[in-house]
Amino acid sequence: MNISLTKGASEGPTKLNAFDNALLEADIGDVNLIPVSSMLPPDTHIIPMPQLKPGEMTNCVLAQEYSDNPGDEITAIIALARADQMGCVVELSGTNRDLDEMRQEAKFMAEYMIHKRKLKINDYHEVVSTHTVIDKASVVAALVYHDPIRH
Repeated sequence: MNISLTKGASEGPTKLNAFDNALLEADIGDVNLIPVSSMLPPDTHIIPMPQLKPGEMTNCVLAQEYSDNPGDEITAIIALARADQMGCVVELSGTNRDLDEMRQEAKFMAEYMIHKRKLKINDYHEVVSTHTVIDKASVVAALVYHDPIRH
């Protein structure tokens, strides 16, 4: 299976528009996102984000945060740890939280999931989206699943 890590951050006139704009920036704004839980099969490959077909049904793990309080720092993180047998993905988001602490928390959770399954971690990856709110803003971080036959 192929996966991509992507992120976006944007302002908009409404909460929905800010979210949609962040999805557009992440190159997943024109597809139907299907939230899935956080397990990866063995032999998962991370690839650059391909061009998706408008309206396509797209599985993803999505982290998102919104604020309409100017000056807020909003953050969304996707983290994944992989072993030979499988991978585990976590999503984390927050407002006005220390970025280094959030990154450490996301890494801890992903690695813990692998260790709890008594597996050995091969690698760790993350994607982080942050934004300082001007008016109404949203951030997204996503892990997108791809069918290798279609992409």
